Amino acid sequence: MPEPTGPIRILLVDDTALFRTAIAELIDGQDGLEVVGEAENGLEGVEKARALKPDVVVMDIEMPVMDGVQATRLIREQVPNVKVVMLTVSESDDHLLDAIRFGAHGYLLKNLRPAELYSLVRAVMRNETPLSPGIAKRLLGQIRDGTTRSITPAPSRETPALTRRELEVLQLVADGASNKEIGTSLFITEGTVKNHIHNALEKLQLENRTQAAAYIVRQGLG
Repeated sequence: MPEPTGPIRILLVDDTALFRTAIAELIDGQDGLEVVGEAENGLEGVEKARALKPDVVVMDIEMPVMDGVQATRLIREQVPNVKVVMLTVSESDDHLLDAIRFGAHGYLLKNLRPAELYSLVRAVMRNETPLSPGIAKRLLGQIRDGTTRSITPAPSRETPALTRRELEVLQLVADGASNKEIGTSLFITEGTVKNHIHNALEKLQLENRTQAAAYIVRQGLG
């Protein structure tokens, strides 16, 4: 999906009207960000995602009618170019792995600062995967311990091997590094980092960086 030439268009899905209004006012005050719609439950979120085709959906988890996890699954199936970022009140939320399995591009805590939210939404559009440090630690810890179901599809037997550079890039992704940090570490440009990640995801038949990080950990490559 090409980067938007105008403002990043955001759909907010949360059943608390006061929270939605506050977030919308904060986002609309930022250059390059625009709230194009709001929804009060997951089903309405799916309908508005189809109609509005935003760049990013900021999705609550616990909602009436349809929760955020199921809404994420439907949005990723029906509007695959839309990126979905989950919001939760707790790092121990049991829906974490299901949301990532269904294609969520990030998983954030509701207590983050406004500036962090703006930065992380922009990071999603750079094909990075924002996870709070506590969530990332829990996720990768469960994968290492083998206490969770796989969040990555089984690779095809015909999956081509990763190049040395692609593997190096994914190892740094698994460490939580941004594209800029990876580029600095490997002495390559951010554009080259993006290309390596894109090629590796295609080879491994994965959807996003979180799944790639899980693959690296599960295969013992990190």
